[in-house]
Amino acid sequence: MKTFAKPLNAREERECLERLKEGDQEARNVLIEHNMRLVAHVVKKYQYTDYETEDLLSVGTIGLIKAVNTFKVDRGSRLATYAAKCVENEILMLLRAHKKYSKEVSLYDPIGVDKDGESVSLVDVIEMETKDALEDLILSQDIRELYEAFKKCLKPTEQKVIRMRYGLFGSREFTQREIAGALGISRSYVSRIEKKAVEKLRTGMECLGQE
Repeated sequence: MKTFAKPLNAREERECLERLKEGDQEARNVLIEHNMRLVAHVVKKYQYTDYETEDLLSVGTIGLIKAVNTFKVDRGSRLATYAAKCVENEILMLLRAHKKYSKEVSLYDPIGVDKDGESVSLVDVIEMETKDALEDLILSQDIRELYEAFKKCLKPTEQKVIRMRYGLFGSREFTQREIAGALGISRSYVSRIEKKAVEKLRTGMECLGQE
């Protein structure tokens, strides 16, 4: 699989979406380019079909383009979540049109029943697996952005309090009282530092973008 550009952070994505809303086609190209890794991720789930990876990437890219063109900023979710479904749908439409996969078994043929006695097809299984994998991918991206904001936006004391309070970097979680004792400050001061630091992390993408 070829190497793709890394995903945009939340702030960069919002800026591009706002620019695209105003008709900036370069912003549209940036959104497509930096979400190609997501297309490749979805394509991996369908590598056992009769189609070459490059063909699936091409079809998946069409789904991504449709997602970028129709995504609404006020949806309340990241573009990746919406785009993943559009990419998956585009690939499934291709597979459905040809009605076959590597062993001449239709993706829509029943392969069993669920706990409620309802028929389950290969498509149902693929969708469930893809959903879990995409949720993991999005969570991984959010965690990466959180740690980046932690390192770049918080002062040393704030980093120490947040690291101990929430068990970051593999450490155990400490109570505010334990942190106060370790740092030689009052518990109420620890609480104020924590509150301020958490707020900084929430707006961490803005913090990163200002550097």
